[in-house]
Amino acid sequence: MIAFKNVSKTFRLEKREVHAVQNVSLTIGEGEIFGIIGFSGAGKSTLLRLVNMLERPTEGTITIHGTDINKLSPKELRKRRSNIGMIFQNFNLFHSRTVAGNIAYPLKLAGWSKAKINDRVAELLSFVGLSDKAKDYPDQLSGGQKQRVGIARALATSPDVLICDEATSALDPETTADILRLLKKVNKEFGITVLLITHEMHVIQSICHRVAVMENGRVIESGDVFEVFTNPQHETTQRFIQSVQQDLPSENIMQEWRKRGGKKLYRVIFKGSITNDSVLSQVTQKHDVHFNIVYGSVQELQEKLFGNLLISFEGDTPKIQATISELASLVDIREVTDLES
Repeated sequence: MIAFKNVSKTFRLEKREVHAVQNVSLTIGEGEIFGIIGFSGAGKSTLLRLVNMLERPTEGTITIHGTDINKLSPKELRKRRSNIGMIFQNFNLFHSRTVAGNIAYPLKLAGWSKAKINDRVAELLSFVGLSDKAKDYPDQLSGGQKQRVGIARALATSPDVLICDEATSALDPETTADILRLLKKVNKEFGITVLLITHEMHVIQSICHRVAVMENGRVIESGDVFEVFTNPQHETTQRFIQSVQQDLPSENIMQEWRKRGGKKLYRVIFKGSITNDSVLSQVTQKHDVHFNIVYGSVQELQEKLFGNLLISFEGDTPKIQATISELASLVDIREVTDLES
């Protein structure tokens, strides 16, 4: 649906050039939730602004439904923009308008009749759970309620693309979870393509189907969230994963493990249905080897289980080697040194 092909964006500031986006090629499928993650200055916000031509690419093409949007006339571009909803980090609500007035604003600009506007506003207020707040003003709302108004306003004209620019970074964890559930509901019930940028990996983990990781204006890694999360290739991606995975034990835990005679430590990765199987027990019993789970967890990701354990083995060296060899045919296993990821 949305395709970036060799897209770059360069800003000229006095005598220097800033390469905000560099040679990015991505495809976002219709009806998917696609996340773009990166630290501050990675270029993710600039990339989003290119989707609705708030910024124009220096090089490359961006197509939506097969149309090169850089070639649209001003009239055609206005129509295209009306099919792109935007949700902002700081809500961007009109403080002088009521909740209903904020949601009605884009509909008034589109020339809707008063009766149709009232019906649509009531429908959207019900959808986001704010029917009782229609006459309130933004200053009377919590942060989560303000963002719900922002989502309702973004949906007013029935867009086919919803752009979320750090939509949850100003919210507390519980409210963030509520807003993410609402965005999943938007995607599921309306089939809207959601393009989301964030610097928080748990947001990507919670709702996205696919993800692209940006650094210095480039996409350094991309793919299905489950695969990127369970097998990150780039160091920056690994740092994001570790921020939510918490798969590294503290030095105190490692010292205690060493005191008990621990020498070699192995990371074992389980993916999917095999996570429910007693693989470790079966293989170690077969080779007369004991195992000890030093650290780790099992969690759900995209409705699949993902286990990440740090374990040690006890037994004769040849038997341990035979155990590791057999496990390697079933799961991902590798030796690690202390706190290596």
